[in-house]
Amino acid sequence: MRTHVLAALAAACVLAGCGGGGSSSGTSALIPAPGASSAAGLTPQAASEVAVSDTNALGSPLSSFSASNSSIAPASLARTTLSVGDGSCHNDSEFFVPDTNGDPHSTELKHFYDSGCTQLAHDVVRTFASTGANSETTARTITEYAVNNSTPIATRTESDTISNATFDANGFPMAANGFDRLDASSLAIGTVKTVNSDHELVMLPGSSGANNFCGDSAGYNATGVAALNETFGWQGVLSNGTRTLNADGTVTWASTHTGTGEKGALGALSIVTGTANTTCPIVIPDFTLAGGTSTGAYTIPISATYKGGTLVNLTIANATLANGSTLNVVTNAGVPPSSSGYITGTIANGGTTTATFGTDAFGNGTLTVSSSGNQYVITDWHVIK
Repeated sequence: MRTHVLAALAAACVLAGCGGGGSSSGTSALIPAPGASSAAGLTPQAASEVAVSDTNALGSPLSSFSASNSSIAPASLARTTLSVGDGSCHNDSEFFVPDTNGDPHSTELKHFYDSGCTQLAHDVVRTFASTGANSETTARTITEYAVNNSTPIATRTESDTISNATFDANGFPMAANGFDRLDASSLAIGTVKTVNSDHELVMLPGSSGANNFCGDSAGYNATGVAALNETFGWQGVLSNGTRTLNADGTVTWASTHTGTGEKGALGALSIVTGTANTTCPIVIPDFTLAGGTSTGAYTIPISATYKGGTLVNLTIANATLANGSTLNVVTNAGVPPSSSGYITGTIANGGTTTATFGTDAFGNGTLTVSSSGNQYVITDWHVIK
């Protein structure tokens, strides 16, 4: 086995977590101290730990969907002359072949908050290299921006190994023929790496724009949450997955995500790599997390629809989270994708709301713990501080 010990990362962006001080075993830290109470019967520290871990549980499959979606040729562009890579504005996207730097074997896809392509949201620069008739390596750099701000929020770098694939002229694996993909990803704010995560995707051959898939992932925020003096991580499996190319060019990814949250001291967590999978379902995940203690298990039925690289609809109903909590998430019609109220979620326990969060279409927003009012920053679908 190969073990990747992820170095300290700083303030980044992922639905990560906030946890209490000191080490503990299992979920013992979630037991309230004598005389302490909150809306959910937890200490303020424990309530924050639960909220952060539960939020990261959602961030894990969304990170996998986003990375997997961007590894395939953008369906919403392939039906237009934009697919030739001339860089013209089409709705809210610009596609370049080669990238704007002129690198060989490259593409660049810019997503904007507006249809006039004036407010840049994501800039995805991709280079690829063939390693065989049915395999290649790909490097992607995704730079994220807030609306009306030219300074990046964060930068995510991804290194992929794609095998058992058929590629198009721009090096994208063709979903119809199926492929296997391994992805190592890190998120940085400024020059400080904050979140590391690894993803595995097995895309089965399909037809008529529909495929079945499965996958697994593991990751953590190595810089931890300063207010809680802990690091939070996640590991899980995507099962019964379907990828559907819709008539309007959008793509819907749906599956059930099962896994566990983890916490530990700063520097304690690491990702362990096992053996890659090529069939579904995933019996033994390729990527797991080591060095932490469990914050509980979760089961999340999730459906996410993308237009190019922009999330246009996210639906989660009555997901089961750690500590007996439930999660419901909606996409709010009429709210602009750039607003932190575009996607909103509620975490509840025993009929009582314990935490709420809101993000824009790219997973940037705020998590609020109901009992204390404490707030934590969400970036790129994970809580970073």
